[in-house]
Amino acid sequence: MSTAEPMPATGHAEVRIVAASPETARRVAEVLRRCFDATEQRSYPAGGEGGTRLHLTLDTSRAAEPARSWLSSSRSGTDDPSHADEL
Repeated sequence: MSTAEPMPATGHAEVRIVAASPETARRVAEVLRRCFDATEQRSYPAGGEGGTRLHLTLDTSRAAEPARSWLSSSRSGTDDPSHADEL
């Protein structure tokens, strides 16, 4: 049974990073924070091998460059389907 998560507010995106090490997850989150306003990251263990799962919320309406130009050029009229392994 899957529980439906609430959708983020308009202009926001929930991001989940899964990495083998906490440092790798933090480095990816730092790059995203340079492009978008973001909430404080929340981290959790991922798997038994010491991996890390990191969650943060991005405000895409307050994007910095280069994200602003990328968002403008990537707008599409179709919704992309989810990956098969996503809940």
